[in-house]
Amino acid sequence: MPQPAPALPPYDLVIGDRAYSSWSLRGWLLLDAFGLPVKTHVARLYTEELPNLLEDFFPGKTAPTLRTPDGVVVPETIAIAEELASRHPEAGIWPADPKARAVARVLAAEMHAGFGALRNHCPMNLRVSYTTCDPPAEVLADLARLELIWDWAREQTGAETWLCGAYSAADAFFAPVATRIATYNLPVSPRALAYVQAHLAHPSFRRWRAMGMVDGADQPFYKRDWPRRPWPGPAPLPARPVEGSAAENAACPYSGKPVTHVLEIARRRIGFCNAFCRDKTVADPEAWPKFMAIYRKD
Repeated sequence: MPQPAPALPPYDLVIGDRAYSSWSLRGWLLLDAFGLPVKTHVARLYTEELPNLLEDFFPGKTAPTLRTPDGVVVPETIAIAEELASRHPEAGIWPADPKARAVARVLAAEMHAGFGALRNHCPMNLRVSYTTCDPPAEVLADLARLELIWDWAREQTGAETWLCGAYSAADAFFAPVATRIATYNLPVSPRALAYVQAHLAHPSFRRWRAMGMVDGADQPFYKRDWPRRPWPGPAPLPARPVEGSAAENAACPYSGKPVTHVLEIARRRIGFCNAFCRDKTVADPEAWPKFMAIYRKD
């Protein structure tokens, strides 16, 4: 009988706060969304944690910074995308079609270098959504440019849901922009809004946001006084953390370790090996296939 392929060793990825670090989201999606194993090393922004952590990731200076299993350090998302695509051509990080691949690279390069007004007025914040942010003219111009190049990409490639066919690095690069449109209720066309909704429903993004909801205190820098509304992405199943360790399962669905922390969902108690495993699941149960496999058992 043919033997199964050996598991790939994980990449190490330095990231900032998941709720706020847009570049970190982009870097992580380049791995998780394409089935590449990743071990994250999280450092809180606006503290000494990030520079201290990056001392072991020279020449990296910012999050995200990647280290390959053979020890090569690759900072910056453009370089990360290209290196991963070279090492894993089967993963589909860039489109296989030459024209679609060229379009995707054009999009990623412009996103990497542009849209400063949108970035500055609307920093990524996955924990809230506002009814308005009073976008100035410069932000509206950035939005118009986004819609222009998104429509151009689809015209060039014949794509529908994503920009260049199947989900690719181009979409990973625009994921933080999609979250900004969602967070600040920015005015865009129905076509652009459908693209935003596709991002909010993407399985990897849902997992990232669920972790971002619980992996640290709010960062004051991102607080705004605008009126709030519910998050416009998929509504999570209602769940809550509960005291004690009594649960229907003996082992954490993620690590296999003994249960120490428990959530309640639909009058059922399901356990995990630590508070983070439990709380990320409470934030969005359906984002976690291993949890849902337990939840859906008769």
